Amino acid sequence: MMGLTPQETKNLGIGAALIALAALLPLFDQGFYLSISVNIVLYAALCTAWALFSGPTHYVSLATAAFYGLGTYSVGLGIEVLPYPLLLLIAAAIGAVMAGLVGAATLRISGVYFVIFTFGLAELVRQLVTWTQTKVSTAMGLYVFTEMTESHIYWMLLALTGAVFLTSFLIARSRLGFAMTVIGNDETVARHVGIDTARSKIILFMISGAFIAMAGAITAPRYIYIEPPSAFNPMISFLVVIMALLGGTRRLWGPLVGVIPFTIVMDFISSNFPNHTMIVVGLAFLAIVYLIPHGVTGLLEKVQARWKQRSAPAAVAKEKPA
Repeated sequence: MMGLTPQETKNLGIGAALIALAALLPLFDQGFYLSISVNIVLYAALCTAWALFSGPTHYVSLATAAFYGLGTYSVGLGIEVLPYPLLLLIAAAIGAVMAGLVGAATLRISGVYFVIFTFGLAELVRQLVTWTQTKVSTAMGLYVFTEMTESHIYWMLLALTGAVFLTSFLIARSRLGFAMTVIGNDETVARHVGIDTARSKIILFMISGAFIAMAGAITAPRYIYIEPPSAFNPMISFLVVIMALLGGTRRLWGPLVGVIPFTIVMDFISSNFPNHTMIVVGLAFLAIVYLIPHGVTGLLEKVQARWKQRSAPAAVAKEKPA
């Protein structure tokens, strides 16, 4: 791994300063703005963890709900017998193991087959949890009673988001990151140059699954009562994909660009037009795919490239002697 360039050092410093500034929010507000900020930070962590794998590989995973739900249920099942920090680690381990098993079974396939499989996986896990609960405990959900407040959850999610960003940054600079870039450009070429494509994808999928499961575990106390339809809600998977694609997955901070405006819009729609949420999600997905397939960051880069292209001849003509 190479040393940091001055620009990278500056970017890391700016990122750390922004996280520290965001951490002050609960000191000034305990109501609406804190509540919506929890949603923003939650989806920032989920989208960045999703883009960690799906960004470089171009594999669209709809398994987010499965990892997230396993994280929430890890806390729901163990909150009365194990310390909460230990449950967070257990949730991350369960998410990583699940991702490893799924990856070993499916990452040799690609395209629409992978999308369908991951969507089916989330539904399968939800049905299995529902069936097990009704057969074993005759109850549909679990109570999660803790002393944690909205502020504690916000700080933990903020720390997790910072950890996901830092991990993504370090991976992008590592051999694994280079391998994933080659795989994303052309997987056949990657195999020909000696990259173990299946192993690389499984490792990255496990890291992504672990972070998503930990986000679910952190959020579990917020629900107080969790049940399969909410913990394994497929809407979580779709929203993560839409927000990440809206922002763009080519840049580390790209998903964040999509998370902030879309979370605010969804909060407004769900509050004022609760029966039209799915319509907004569907329209947003169509608009992103047709109008900005590379996201807002991709659009900005395109505009910047055109601007430079137009400016270059003018600069050359200006330098020519009369």
